[in-house]
Amino acid sequence: MAGTTTKTVQDIFQSMECGPATTSNTATAQAWLDNQSRTLGLFIDGKFVNLVDRETRSLVDSKGDLVCSTVCAVQDDILQCASSAIKGFESWSRLSCYQRSKVLLRLTSTLGQHGQTVAELCDLCQASCSSSSLVRLLQYYSGWAQLRDTLIANWTPLGVVLVVGSDECSFYSLMLKVLPALAMGNSVIVAPGLRTAPPALLLAQLFRSAGLPAGVLSVLTGTDMSLASDVAKNSSISYVTYSGNKQDAVKLCKATAGMGVPVCVSPNIGATCPIIIFESADINSAVDDVLETAFQKKKEVHWVLCVQESVLESVTARLRLRMAGLKCVALPSDDVRVLVDAAVQDAQNSGATLVQSCAVPSGTQYPPTLLCGAAPSSSCVVVPSPGPLLPLMTFRSNSEAVTLGNHSPHGQTACIWTEDLTLALETSKSLSVGSVWVNSRPFSDPCLPVSGHKDSGTCTDGGQEGLYQFLRPSSSSYVPPRASSVALDYAKFGTDAPPVIIPDETAGTLKSYSHFVAGKACKSESGASLVVHPQGGSSVLGYCPDGGQKDVRNAVEAAIKVQPGWMKKSPSARAQSIQSLAKGLEGKRQDIASSISTQTGLPMEEADSEVELSIARLRDWAAYCDKVHGGTLPVPQSGTGLSIPEALGVLGVVLPDKHLLLSMVTLLGAALASGNAIVMVPSQEYPLPALAFIQVLLSSDLPAGLVSIITGRRNQLTKALANHSVIKAIWYWGNSEGCQYLQYTCTSPLKTLRLFCQKDKDGKHCGGDWTHPSVLEELWRNAVQWKSVWIPTA
Repeated sequence: MAGTTTKTVQDIFQSMECGPATTSNTATAQAWLDNQSRTLGLFIDGKFVNLVDRETRSLVDSKGDLVCSTVCAVQDDILQCASSAIKGFESWSRLSCYQRSKVLLRLTSTLGQHGQTVAELCDLCQASCSSSSLVRLLQYYSGWAQLRDTLIANWTPLGVVLVVGSDECSFYSLMLKVLPALAMGNSVIVAPGLRTAPPALLLAQLFRSAGLPAGVLSVLTGTDMSLASDVAKNSSISYVTYSGNKQDAVKLCKATAGMGVPVCVSPNIGATCPIIIFESADINSAVDDVLETAFQKKKEVHWVLCVQESVLESVTARLRLRMAGLKCVALPSDDVRVLVDAAVQDAQNSGATLVQSCAVPSGTQYPPTLLCGAAPSSSCVVVPSPGPLLPLMTFRSNSEAVTLGNHSPHGQTACIWTEDLTLALETSKSLSVGSVWVNSRPFSDPCLPVSGHKDSGTCTDGGQEGLYQFLRPSSSSYVPPRASSVALDYAKFGTDAPPVIIPDETAGTLKSYSHFVAGKACKSESGASLVVHPQGGSSVLGYCPDGGQKDVRNAVEAAIKVQPGWMKKSPSARAQSIQSLAKGLEGKRQDIASSISTQTGLPMEEADSEVELSIARLRDWAAYCDKVHGGTLPVPQSGTGLSIPEALGVLGVVLPDKHLLLSMVTLLGAALASGNAIVMVPSQEYPLPALAFIQVLLSSDLPAGLVSIITGRRNQLTKALANHSVIKAIWYWGNSEGCQYLQYTCTSPLKTLRLFCQKDKDGKHCGGDWTHPSVLEELWRNAVQWKSVWIPTA
């Protein structure tokens, strides 16, 4: 037709304008806040407690307008809340699984009526969490509440759980800890951050209206992390779990050190995570999701883009084209703008080039920016700023991609783009992260178990595996003795002078033992020794090495060389090696039983019985190797979800003073069966059984360095284990000072701790029943970390 112009499809798409942005309506949330007089009180014993004489803390929205004020709890409020939580736990735990599940399901229908209020309040407080995701959480965990005694038999709730969140923590992350704790039968005290406090208080009110007994869910608000440590001091608290940033996690760990309460942290804010694009990827889909993921308005993690060199030009060209229409992002303040400018300048000084959606305006607006050719050592990669910056690095080979992906000290999540399934699975297993998304942007679902790898925490959240942090074996009689932190000089811990050894006429006739490092028996690097006495006696049985920091360093260096190969061995191959240990122990049965009897004074019959139990325990671990290995997950989307248990790496274990051989082989078997290497410190008082076991290790087919036994002073070796950055976890049986030192020290990097104070306040020995079979499952779960892999399908 005359006067018409022909437009191509590309012209049409280029000229299309975005529709008007939807304006967020928060009228319902505002009405609820007005009903609370804009000052939110504490939620204790099933009702709001608003005290006019308390300090308050103000919350403002993104425009700087006041949203509400929250009351700051004091010691009297904490005492009242703890007392109510104990009563709530008693009533809640007495209910059947069906009754608890019914309450959680009832809240699901309540959310159907008030979900808009919850979603609006989360949006207003910038603690985004949709009502649909909350409904999914409730449905999932109500099912586990129903099936707890069926599928998780012989486990019991802990009691009163304290859930702590930082100011930046999302409401979803907070509920990912609150709801499973409730589902397992615990009562919960929530100490939320400033932005999650209003929705937490609203949800507590809704829970109460849905039939949750009074005291089962309480909310205490305050000014900072000091509130959480004050609540943790209360003897009614059985467990503390945290979600938020790393700085507050460290503060919480240090503040609660020595209190005798287990603390588990998930620093899920501010981690640096990789997006890896291989040459076999669907580039268009990858670029679309990169833009959606990296430049979203509110993000909890920082992304780094890693692109294979062969497709670099194609990826950057598409990014340049699609970034052209992106709008500037509002920065929180002028101070953040200074940080962003400094990061961009540093990247340019390191050779990076900029790709930006538009010219850089003044003020607190900044355009989405791609930093092409960023160096791995650049500050925008190592310590990323909070602005809309995406560093881009290149790699040549698949192994180099894994190296770049593991460059960050965090191990939270990663995205992989490739059409090669074999490459995707191999890369997923090689990355030290808790979750991997293949050809997909990250999404959250409660069925996905995710453990903190490297410096991303010590918790496993989600899935069945995430429930065990809120449970303990029914057969376990050990309860950590509650105490107050002592005035401990952390710098001087483990630096006491060794005891003086005065030689006498019998010195030349006594046996001098060696410890076991890097596959061979050797003396300590210091050349010093300790005297070995029988229990309660002053006679001398011999001399053992007095190991120290250099011995631990040698042991860990040997361990990291062989542990990856041991982890990759097939479960049946690991089982055969553990079976050979059992055979070796059986061959040395008489000698080791004699060492137990000589050292502890036990009759030979009892000593021989312990050797028999130890042989059986090693055979149990050999059988365990190929029995529990993750599986597929029922993700409510089209695709395949995998849960994979992985070895922690190198474990440091300070052995107990009771059941010397049985406890040692039980802990050794747990580490080896799950693919770990282990550095063991025998009892300082009774080292002979462990030293005798070295003969079994010398004749075994275990890789040299996989197992080390270092004797010496407990505090000195505990300090050496705590300060070694490679050791991922420490299992400790010792005194209260050692427990406090480990909790205070093992925060950078974070270590998984399993602490037992061997004597209670009355001086009686405690520390667990080593003869009960349930110890196997409990230890195995402490020896692995979980990874989720999500592979979508059309």
